[in-house]
Amino acid sequence: MAKADELQNAPAEEFWERFEAVMSGPDGLMTYRYLGTQADPRQEGGDGVMTIRRDMRNAAGGLMAAPLSIALADVNGIRGDAAGVPAPVMSSVHMVDGGLDVGAVRVHCDGAGHAGRTLSFSGTSVVVDAAMPDRVLAVTEGMGVQLASAPPGYRYVDPGPGVPDSPELPPLHVAFGATRIDGGWKLPELTQQIGSTSGSLHHGPIQIVLEAAAGELVGQKAGTDRLQIEDWTVSYVSRGKLGPFGTSGTVVEGQLGRFVARMRLVDEGNHGRLVATALAVFRRAD
Repeated sequence: MAKADELQNAPAEEFWERFEAVMSGPDGLMTYRYLGTQADPRQEGGDGVMTIRRDMRNAAGGLMAAPLSIALADVNGIRGDAAGVPAPVMSSVHMVDGGLDVGAVRVHCDGAGHAGRTLSFSGTSVVVDAAMPDRVLAVTEGMGVQLASAPPGYRYVDPGPGVPDSPELPPLHVAFGATRIDGGWKLPELTQQIGSTSGSLHHGPIQIVLEAAAGELVGQKAGTDRLQIEDWTVSYVSRGKLGPFGTSGTVVEGQLGRFVARMRLVDEGNHGRLVATALAVFRRAD
């Protein structure tokens, strides 16, 4: 399996060829092509859609947060990838509707973002029911840095329609190679299938495995897996370089009927270095 390519070190004449290999090659990044995110490069400000499959829902039938955040990243990636080699700093999803009957979502970046020399703020974006645009499902935002500039010549790489929905679909974290460990889950060693254009672990599998691990920990505390995530914030602390990558976390229950999972992802192959942290707020969906 191909190692993750570090495009910040690519010569200008090879940059976009290698970018397309990372984003659409047979051993390339699977995040966007597995979920089937569809950004529209013609829309000023950013717009995109994603069909909702059963593996993007929780045990109660509500929407998971990580797929919505990934759809946002595909939309914002048009600007980030065109400018250089991006790396995330923070992403968040604030759910206002569980979307039990939603067949597809639309992401629209309607907030004022800002791009500095290295640090960029996406501004706020809304996730709506694609069939009912007035129905807001979530509000999202993100922040990232630019590791290196890109030469001219960017072209959006269409990830395709995604994996067809089926009762045989595995949970998302299992599809991304996660295996069980004591108290959580572990992603495999880094390859290009889960690696970003910067040659490190992509935010997609990071979010997917952390949300899965958080939901399990909260389920143990709450005594049910029928839970709905309400708030999801991930901070990307350092590059995941080697792997495998292990999760751990703790859960706090308050008086407002909410459970807060505090999660960590570490690079076990790099002396246990902290890669990302997450805060996840859940409520019972019964």
